[in-house]
Amino acid sequence: MSFVPVGYVEIPVTDLAAAKTFYGQLFGWKFEDFHSEYTGFFHGEGHGGFQRVETVTRGGALVVLEATDFEGMKDRVRETGAEITKEEMLFPGGRRFQFLDPSGNELAVWVEEQGQGDRV
Repeated sequence: MSFVPVGYVEIPVTDLAAAKTFYGQLFGWKFEDFHSEYTGFFHGEGHGGFQRVETVTRGGALVVLEATDFEGMKDRVRETGAEITKEEMLFPGGRRFQFLDPSGNELAVWVEEQGQGDRV
């Protein structure tokens, strides 16, 4: 069977303006408002959307974003005031940390690094 890439990710948010500010500052994403309840986001080949909701329920799929500078990205997340929920997890080939966005969604940042141990 051939590989089928993820084509689009929708993130539920309680405040579209806060989401655009947060993700724009953190990752440099660009936005297009489609209507008052939905905003698309774009960065390079990646894209998705924010759907405005009344409340966010945690515990769904974990969106893992790729970066190249682990400590630098953790610092940038902290500068936004976001809560880091898991400081560092090592995996073969890299490491990641997890954080909460302004709506309470938990996301992760993954950095590929050679020589990481097998500890999770």
